[in-house]
Amino acid sequence: MLKPRLRFLSCVVLGALVALAPLPAVSAAPSVAAASSGPALGAPSAAGVSEAPACAASEWPWNCLAECESSGDWTANTGNGYYGGLQFAQPTWEEHGGLAYAPRADLATRSEQIKVAEEVLSTQGWGAWPECSKRYGLPDHRIHIVKTGETLWSIAARYKVRGGWQKLHEVNREAVGPRPDGLVTGTWLVIPEGSGRGRGGHDERRRFGPPADIAPSGAKSS
Repeated sequence: MLKPRLRFLSCVVLGALVALAPLPAVSAAPSVAAASSGPALGAPSAAGVSEAPACAASEWPWNCLAECESSGDWTANTGNGYYGGLQFAQPTWEEHGGLAYAPRADLATRSEQIKVAEEVLSTQGWGAWPECSKRYGLPDHRIHIVKTGETLWSIAARYKVRGGWQKLHEVNREAVGPRPDGLVTGTWLVIPEGSGRGRGGHDERRRFGPPADIAPSGAKSS
């Protein structure tokens, strides 16, 4: 009868040791997988997050950016010429399709402001929000978010990508996967450097230098 008891005690001791063993560390930064279907969106760098408002994975990226830009107030209109949660200047709002939703960004819904912001991403990249994108450690490349019916070929043609759809696939292989026909609506794609601007909007980089017409609170451009 002693052997079964010894076995039982051994199991109890082993279970206690396992329970006390340290768990692996979990990063607080939202993962790319949780935020998008590829690396285009980017996760905040460890250095950047410490300087920016706390950001949960479920809030990434637009709620986090709005928290940094306007303290999360999607109806912000403080009279400084910048409107809404993402602090659009009026010319940017108009030239990226905002008038289809409301006369100004602060009069549009959150989802409508995000749709316009996605257009801004395709022409200016995260640099359109210079201060807050730096705080979150976001890369400065331009991004296209795939819409229903689009293909790598049609997107490459829109932006006049050098190397065509093959180059676009190469740059975004991690997001798209090995099959170029496996494009999924909502995928975030990096627009390769040297490509054209695509349709709509004005080229802030070419005309005015680094884009600053969507600026963070306390760091507005004149």
